[in-house]
Amino acid sequence: MNRWATTLLEIMRDAWKQNLTLAVLLVFASTLYADDNRTLRVFIFAGQSNMVGADSKVHDIKRFPPFVGLEDPQPGVRFSYCLGRESKSTSEGWVDLQPVNNVVGPELSFARRVTQTISAPIAIIKVAAGGTHLGGDWNPDEPSGFKMYPLALQWVREALADLEQQGIEYRLEGFMWHQGENDMFNPDYMENYGRNLKNFLASWRRDLNATDLRFYIGELCTKTIWGMDLRPRMYAISLGQKEVADNDTLAQYVPTSHVGVEIGGGVGLHYHYGTLGQLEHGVNYADAYLRNIGTLKAESRPLNAWPYAEGSTVKLFVLAGHRNMEGERAFVQELAKLEDHSELLQDNQHIAYKYSIGGGFKVSDGWEPLAPAGFYDTFGPELSFGAALQNRGVSNIAIAKFTHSGSQIIDWTPDGSEAKSRNLYQAFIAFVQESIRDLKAKGHHVELAGIFYHLGENDMSWGPFRKEAPERLTSFVTQSRKDLGLTFLKWYISQQPPTDDKSVNGIDVTAELEQAVATDEHLIHIKVFDLPEQEQQLVIDTRGIVWLGETIARKYLELP
Repeated sequence: MNRWATTLLEIMRDAWKQNLTLAVLLVFASTLYADDNRTLRVFIFAGQSNMVGADSKVHDIKRFPPFVGLEDPQPGVRFSYCLGRESKSTSEGWVDLQPVNNVVGPELSFARRVTQTISAPIAIIKVAAGGTHLGGDWNPDEPSGFKMYPLALQWVREALADLEQQGIEYRLEGFMWHQGENDMFNPDYMENYGRNLKNFLASWRRDLNATDLRFYIGELCTKTIWGMDLRPRMYAISLGQKEVADNDTLAQYVPTSHVGVEIGGGVGLHYHYGTLGQLEHGVNYADAYLRNIGTLKAESRPLNAWPYAEGSTVKLFVLAGHRNMEGERAFVQELAKLEDHSELLQDNQHIAYKYSIGGGFKVSDGWEPLAPAGFYDTFGPELSFGAALQNRGVSNIAIAKFTHSGSQIIDWTPDGSEAKSRNLYQAFIAFVQESIRDLKAKGHHVELAGIFYHLGENDMSWGPFRKEAPERLTSFVTQSRKDLGLTFLKWYISQQPPTDDKSVNGIDVTAELEQAVATDEHLIHIKVFDLPEQEQQLVIDTRGIVWLGETIARKYLELP
């Protein structure tokens, strides 16, 4: 029994002797639990390929400034692992946390984030294997295939027993689970994912004698190709996961669709997070845990003073879109090194900025000064867009940004898709309406200067979605004007070079967009085809995002 449990029993005995109430006891207990900085906190990481770290590379970590240094061991963080299927990589007892087999797992960034925030020591036990099912391999009752459940249970028990033999006090703190892609290929496993997951959680709590073990269930990433061509199946798995999280007070659904995804060959789409996504994936788990224990620091970036004169007209610019409007690969550390652009890092107190990014994963606290506000030290084209307008004498600017990098164009249409939880249209319209109301409530006239939408990047890489892009975009624009009551609302559609691959080049999406624009004088097509040279398809880097903001601002200024 660890020191925490022993001390809790002592408190309970004293409470009984002194006739203290249960409420007082719980206050004492929770305070002790939160302030316990000696007991080792043990986390279990388990799942399939996106938990292993498939298609990630340690040498790529240096490409992503917020995560530099995670290629090195983290002394003081204990690590026990068993990874793989037929051929397994295993630790010999406990070792320092470090990459295994040149692969980046979410535990690396998780550990750094947590240890930078709390004083207690932590340890990670990881058992994961690609291509494994919850319905079979991980089934606690009838494990099949690689029999992952009994293997993982034995590994965890032995790792914990090792701690006990060393006289190390510990407590099980959380179970991070990322799995489900393979179950969607088996109709029975897919249909019963929620039921199987409920049993999985109950079995671990029973077999580890840990009735209060908290689970963190990672969302399957909708930004991968499977989020497009297997959309209904991905949705079915998500329903099962959410059902468990909704009905289990110690289970939490952790969104991950906004994280980076590896850029593959050919059309660029991939099945795995890759290096950047894995590192961001770990931060998601860490933040969910830190929020639960009340130690996640809230960000605050208030406007020093309301920047607009009372009763004046405010020009509201709405920015919307997917991964590049969000700024997936634009980092503040690189912005600081860009000549003549480092000033964009400073809070612009003259432009009020409101945002909902990652499909609501991060939302501003009302209106903030325009400044970098993305997750993982990222930013979008709004910074250079606002600065470019200001530099040309446009005043009384407000910017509202609504993005979800894990979305496709169909998610923004009024009808949406069968994956109903991914539909964004109503939330987007409500966001615009709320932004207008906020400004009017402050006594301003509001001119909605336009909606600036950067066309879905992933849609350009898969034939069926590329073919439907112009029609879906048109339905989005048309219905938004009706719902906002602005018949002649201007839409500015920026389009980066569409994916260049023989599998999709037969669909001339640019020509079809031009045809749609030709019939609508208030729909402006901005071809951003002369971007600074980019390293990879689909994603735009720091320099390119700055350039994109300046380009769409210039197009606005050129038109009457």
